[in-house]
Amino acid sequence: MKIIKTRAYARAGLIGNPSDGYHGKTISLIVKNFAAEAVIYEWPELEIIPTRQDQCRFDSLDDLLRDGKLNGYYGGMRLVRAAIKRFADYCRAQEIDLPAQNFSIRYDSNIPRQVGLAGSSAIITATIRALCAFYEVAIPREVLPGLILSVETEEIGIAAGLQDRVAQVYEGLVYMDFDREHMRTHGHGRYEPLDPGLLPPVYIAYQQDLAELSDVFHNNIRQRYESGERKVIEAIALIADLARQGREALLAGDHERLARLMDLNFDTRRGIYNLSPRHIRMVELARGLGASAKFAGSGGSVIGTYRDEEMFRRLKRAFEAERCAVIKPQIL
Repeated sequence: MKIIKTRAYARAGLIGNPSDGYHGKTISLIVKNFAAEAVIYEWPELEIIPTRQDQCRFDSLDDLLRDGKLNGYYGGMRLVRAAIKRFADYCRAQEIDLPAQNFSIRYDSNIPRQVGLAGSSAIITATIRALCAFYEVAIPREVLPGLILSVETEEIGIAAGLQDRVAQVYEGLVYMDFDREHMRTHGHGRYEPLDPGLLPPVYIAYQQDLAELSDVFHNNIRQRYESGERKVIEAIALIADLARQGREALLAGDHERLARLMDLNFDTRRGIYNLSPRHIRMVELARGLGASAKFAGSGGSVIGTYRDEEMFRRLKRAFEAERCAVIKPQIL
């Protein structure tokens, strides 16, 4: 029996987020320290196997409540099922005939949940990669992120942008331009892989206990943006341009400029969002030690640059005292 295993990794937004949801620009990097995995093989029936994130048996009421806060009411099963449905829709639209061949599929993930490291989209990406391999279907790389995004936005109704999916499809370090006219004409943005060797030393810190859901931190920014609130529109435009400037800084080897731009990314975001005091504390803690810092995603994790190993050791000690883990992201 042929067993297919596929992976998709966590991602961190280096600069430009959250402008990706507003036809902006971002730079993101893959974080191979954490991954979601899908396993698929031929089976008499079509079967989706629950994992520990889909458990329905608990040791206590507190255990049930904790699991609900971490995984929601559905775990990852709905992500896998919705991914299968969108994959089938894509194949029908492209007039790709899938053989009458059933499968068993399951997923697993060690990506920290609810801290903005794109754990949900990683499960979907790994699932669609597994389906492509199982049915021998090739989806163009520039098209695949949009298909993955549609699983959450169209099937499940979760507000999301393309950044996570582009990073997980392209991997490495990627500059993304979601120009409205280009996307209208081509159906996707401009995606430019960059050399990870251009990066200065980078750290990621994330909460080790339960974080709040991403939707909490999107506030009502979408509504304010679409209603034409000038402050929000100008802030999003500035954040998008910071990604453009960040690309210039990387290519020029100007790490100090990149650090300043990353700090400004967070400061601008803070000016329009209602942020968790604990998440703000993570940024201020890092900056107090001389590192740059901004949210890696929607909250619960921060990314920044540091000068040397002594600074990294100080960051590690300080964050661990706040019940946060600190890692050096594995990109290659």
